[in-house]
Amino acid sequence: MQRITISLDDPLAGALDGFLEATGYRSRSEGVRDIVRDAMGRHNNDVVAHQHSVASLSYIYDRRVRRLASRLSEMQHAHHDLIASATSFPLDHSSSLESVMLKGPTKALREFADSVQAERGVRSLLLNLIGVDPGDRHEHVHDHEHTGHAHLSPTIS
Repeated sequence: MQRITISLDDPLAGALDGFLEATGYRSRSEGVRDIVRDAMGRHNNDVVAHQHSVASLSYIYDRRVRRLASRLSEMQHAHHDLIASATSFPLDHSSSLESVMLKGPTKALREFADSVQAERGVRSLLLNLIGVDPGDRHEHVHDHEHTGHAHLSPTIS
């Protein structure tokens, strides 16, 4: 077993302690281990569940962090093939909420979300993936023809 040290600001440490107490954990270590296992399991499931997805990525970021807004914008431009739309609005004097609609290979969407979350100043990130089947099928629609793009039909589970 390895010992690691992490730093949490006081409000987050308090919230963690409250969560651990409410869920019956006897120690921070036990709780953090399970939180890490859960996050890794969800990450692995998201990557392998569907080859293609549409997604909503939302996160709060601290606009006071030097060049963070510019770096986030540059990341979106570097992945323009995944970005369907993005919007950002201020929550208070220092925080903004950004929502990004994504489409493409599930693994690439997850990697993009991971790279956003790794930026210092990004917090409260949530990625909601919905599996789709890319193709050009037209079930019960016969009033138009087109080529050159794939439809992203929701996966029926």
